[in-house]
Formats: sequence, structure tokens, C-alpha cells
Amino acid sequence: MKLIIEGLKKNFEKKEVLKDINFEFEKGKIYGLLGRNGAGKTTLFNCLNEDLPVDAGKFFLKDKELRKIESDDIGYVLSTPNVPEFLTGREFLKFFIEINKNRIKNEKTIDEYFDFMKIDKDDRDKLLKDYSHGMKNKMQMLVNIIANPSILLFDEPLTSLDIVVQEEMKQMLKSIKKNHIIIFSTHIIELALDLCDEIVILNKGVLEKIDKNDLNNTKFKDKIIEALKEE
Repeated sequence: MKLIIEGLKKNFEKKEVLKDINFEFEKGKIYGLLGRNGAGKTTLFNCLNEDLPVDAGKFFLKDKELRKIESDDIGYVLSTPNVPEFLTGREFLKFFIEINKNRIKNEKTIDEYFDFMKIDKDDRDKLLKDYSHGMKNKMQMLVNIIANPSILLFDEPLTSLDIVVQEEMKQMLKSIKKNHIIIFSTHIIELALDLCDEIVILNKGVLEKIDKNDLNNTKFKDKIIEALKEE
């Protein structure tokens, strides 16, 4: 399966944010979407999720045949978590599972989902308003993974997590990547190099794939920095 983007453009008044996006993202890989703050990473995600209308271009899924992307095809994890704070973690998962019964495959128990996301037993029946920013982010990630969309968009979801939880979430994403197209936006190069199979830079409104032979190669990292400086 592939997510194919052709000639995507998005302007805000006179500012061209996305100038001419042409790219193919493949199932089974985690793509690191790098770019400076304000480069348009979130704008690209909002266009793919159809939260913003595009000014030109199109995007679609290709499996056995080309087809339009439906709302159920995309899971979008925002950088600022958006969860119903008046519910407990358990109530939130129960509600989400009930209203998405038809799209959840191989449904597990609520505690199995908590275990998968490494949420402590003591926290599962707390109100979400009492969760830390990082824990709210984990819950947002969890419901999107439960829904099992073809495309997962992650907009800097690990930035607020401590180093231990970051590592847990990186291993979790690697464990599910074979069944998804995962695009992970960040401005932290080291995180992208550690987590992602492919590095893509959003620079001057276009996407550019950076070829790599060795993710730990200093010259490769310098090449990324130089490309970002050109923004």
C-alpha cells in the first residue's frame, strides 16, 4: 500500500507554505518528516486529514487499485493532546471502543490495551484531567492505534515524554509499522534518526527525501542540518 501525493499546494494569503508536494509513502516504514518550526509540517498533516482545504493537487491510496482516502484511513495524533478530561482513562477507552466497534479488528480487553501502551494500573481509573501531558499524549496515541487506520500521522507526539517513556513509545511504533504507513514529524534530528526508516525534509515548501547509508554517520546528519538551514 502507498500514500501518493501529487502536486499538493497550500497558501495562506500570499505565503506559499506547500508549493509543490510530490511524494510516495509506503506501508511498513516509519518516515521522519523533518523541518524547522513553521516549515509547514502541521499544515501538510492538516491537508492530508482534510482539516484544511488544499489549493491544488491530490492525494490517494494505492493498494490493488487507486482510491480516495476516507476518514477511517487516517489516524492523526496532535502535538497537543485532545482528550475528554471529565472521563477516566478506562471510561474513555470503553467509550471509544463502543463507538468504533465496526472498525476495530482483533479487539482486546481494555486492560490489554493499557498494558500495550504501558499505562500503570494505578492510573487507569484516574480522571484524564489528572493525567500529565505525556500520559494524555499516550492515550491519544492509543485510541488512534486501536482504530487501526492505514495511515498514522504523528505530529511531534514524543516531545513531552521523558526519556524512558520515549523509548517505550519508539519500540511500540516500530512494532506496529508493518501494518501502517507512518509519518512522524519532528524537529529533533536525533529522534528521527533513531526511530525512522526514511528521512524526508520539508524545505521551501517541497518534500525532499534524504538518502542514507548509515543513520549514525556524522556526514549524513550534517547534510540534514545544511538542508534545514536553507529554509
